[in-house]
Amino acid sequence: MSAVVALIVGLGNPGPQYEETRHNAGFWFVEQLARQQGQQFRLENKFHGEIAKVVIGTRQVWLLKPNTFMNRSGQSVTALAQFYKIPLENILVVHDELDLDPGIARLKEGGGHGGHNGLRDIAAHMGSKEFMRLRIGIGHPGNSKQVSDFVLSRAGADDQRLIEEAIDKALVVLPQIVSGEFQKAMNELHTQ
Repeated sequence: MSAVVALIVGLGNPGPQYEETRHNAGFWFVEQLARQQGQQFRLENKFHGEIAKVVIGTRQVWLLKPNTFMNRSGQSVTALAQFYKIPLENILVVHDELDLDPGIARLKEGGGHGGHNGLRDIAAHMGSKEFMRLRIGIGHPGNSKQVSDFVLSRAGADDQRLIEEAIDKALVVLPQIVSGEFQKAMNELHTQ
């Protein structure tokens, strides 16, 4: 049994020019979750981001979209986590993943940042990399020199549809993740 989830952080970059870029897959996830629950995000300057509150199963869970840029995500996560006294093990970070194809979502506990600046900054600010992650596959451009342009560009229609399907699949197992049944959720999500 893993820890229960009290905060779900969707990673992305703020502003209309980034809204539809692959790097914002984490934002797409929490936005879809809020929509399903009829909730709206509201700007909360003290948390350097936009927040919403949802109920998943029987648990109230905060949603956070950092308003900092990706490489400063830790500032926002730390501000909210400290204010509400949410330990690192009760945080789920949702982010885009180059090493997974579009259409694939994978859960992971702890681990390195894999070059992801948002994960790197959260680990630096929180003093540990031992937090739960939900990785949304966006594919890889095939050349490491093209990664920055790739993540900051829009996905083609087919890839976008696959990314959205992966988000939907992950939302199905979210109640298990939130209630601490991480392994069960992982088994279900990873066999789809």
